[in-house]
Amino acid sequence: MSDKPTELEESRKKLDAIDEKIVSLFEQRMEISEEVARWKIANGMQVLDRKRERQKLQSLGALATSDFNRRGITELYEQIMAISRKRQYQMMDEAKALHNLPFIKVDHLVTEKTKVVYQGAAGSYSEAAMKQFFGRDIKNFCVDSFRDAMTAIEEGAADYAVLPIENSTAGIVSENYDLLNEFENYIVGEQIIPIRHCLMGVPGTTEQTIRTVYSHAQSLMQSDKFLEEHPSWQAVSMANNAFAARKVAEDHDITEAAIASRYAAEAYGLNIIREGVNQAASNSTRFIICTNQKIFLEGAKKISLILEIEHESGSLYRILSHFIYNNLNMTKIESRPIEDRNFEYRFFIDFEGSLEDSAVRNALRGLRDETKYLKILGNY
Repeated sequence: MSDKPTELEESRKKLDAIDEKIVSLFEQRMEISEEVARWKIANGMQVLDRKRERQKLQSLGALATSDFNRRGITELYEQIMAISRKRQYQMMDEAKALHNLPFIKVDHLVTEKTKVVYQGAAGSYSEAAMKQFFGRDIKNFCVDSFRDAMTAIEEGAADYAVLPIENSTAGIVSENYDLLNEFENYIVGEQIIPIRHCLMGVPGTTEQTIRTVYSHAQSLMQSDKFLEEHPSWQAVSMANNAFAARKVAEDHDITEAAIASRYAAEAYGLNIIREGVNQAASNSTRFIICTNQKIFLEGAKKISLILEIEHESGSLYRILSHFIYNNLNMTKIESRPIEDRNFEYRFFIDFEGSLEDSAVRNALRGLRDETKYLKILGNY
């Protein structure tokens, strides 16, 4: 067997030699980037110079000998420049040159005067989430809509609002995502409530007497397999499960029933006819606690934000790189259409971290410079 290197092995050796040179040149480039960063810090300049970068990418691409290589060079240097910026953000943080984020750390949320608003009525899952987060004795009131709840805290009628943001089976509550962008309100906490729907009615009601079932459209959907067992029943959608329970209690009619929570049955004196009519045993809803103050609790470990980016190829990839490079774990990303801009989207992102962490500050500074719009929704 011949010991002579194969053509493939020879090619790999050549690549190894080139790669060593590229690494050496990359490190030299990063050293000069740090010199640039020190100059920018001393002169109060921004890290990102978008016009300069675009000119540089165009001139570098022009050096390539083919269209394929031109695209490759452009993509490569987009990444090199992004890495350089991230190092410059780190240096700015080390030099205390980053502006402080306008959020204040607090050690408690509740005082004797605290008042909380929730959407719906007594016996709703929102009320249950409020009581679990704040305690049963908290001062509270309810309103008819999510918008009313956001308005109440914006205008100071309440200190906090409790709003559902997503269900583990039905997905996001899109209206509340949009309201988070519209209002200058911020998230300070969250509460997860297991969802176990019950069929309920006034005393004397049985499955045989029922003709009409009232519930929220989402709850009816989550219980559709149970409802299919009773094709003669008419399912009627209501704005809220608690409203459905209240209607059944007020009508006092054994042909009516509601699908709602055990809390609703207790609130309106209804008998539970059957428990767990929703098919997903692990179903739960995440509620957010909002206020009109930019505050966060000691020990907060999740951050939510909204951002808008350029409507062009690679823009989302470049933005997400700030989370990757700062070793931040992104736990959720949702998109919502931007009104009056066809097929453009606003992104809602959750990730782990605290506004006090240097890695978080680095990422947020990069995002602020490189997005069209950024709003921190809260640290909780």
